[in-house]
Amino acid sequence: MNTKSHTNKNDLIRRVFYGRRQGHKLHPKQARLVESFLPGIRITDFAAAPILAFTHNNFEPENLVMEIGFGGGEHLAAQAEANPNIGFIGCEPFLNGVAKLLNHIQQHDLLNIRIHDEDARDLIELMPDSCLAAVYLLYPDPWPKKKHHKRRFVNPENLHHIHRLLQPDGMFYFASDIPDYVSWALMHIRDHGGFEWQARASADWQTPFAGWVRTRYEEKALIAGRTPTYLRFQHREHIRPGYL
Repeated sequence: MNTKSHTNKNDLIRRVFYGRRQGHKLHPKQARLVESFLPGIRITDFAAAPILAFTHNNFEPENLVMEIGFGGGEHLAAQAEANPNIGFIGCEPFLNGVAKLLNHIQQHDLLNIRIHDEDARDLIELMPDSCLAAVYLLYPDPWPKKKHHKRRFVNPENLHHIHRLLQPDGMFYFASDIPDYVSWALMHIRDHGGFEWQARASADWQTPFAGWVRTRYEEKALIAGRTPTYLRFQHREHIRPGYL
């Protein structure tokens, strides 16, 4: 077997992206922001040293925090405004959501946000160990059909990288309104063994995270009568598979 060809084929299969890249046509202002403003705050070229993506504005963040799949950017923008000394990295391939966040960044002159507008997996594989203080994964696509569960972002490979990227005692935050995905996440996080669940009572997973801003996805969930679940996990240095 040609090992190189086999590896490349596996990489191609692994890199299939599921989901929408764009919805409705961007408004002229949004299109201008994507064309002229986005290139200056992309983090992609700084993946191996993400802190450098912020320093050209003479901004030296105390820590870096990542949000994977920021949707319309409501939570990410609010966190950046409330924590001006922290550098925030937002990953979102859906162009319309990126455009909304760009508009907010420009209007509020936020210097502490950088964006990866492609598949988050490509970025997290390149980033260095222990570079993040926290990772947020909020309302990820649940892929409800069983045959599509393999598309869910919470899987062994992605958890490996999230654990690798977190600093000692760093935090991983997960929120969903789909009970099956919550169970799925807990199972996979337990199997990994590198995250300690911070819940001590049921109120802990019913309470939003500190500084929480309700996203449009959460609004839709509540209108539909679904109950959100908020899970907090702390990085565990010594991995213990099977333990939360």
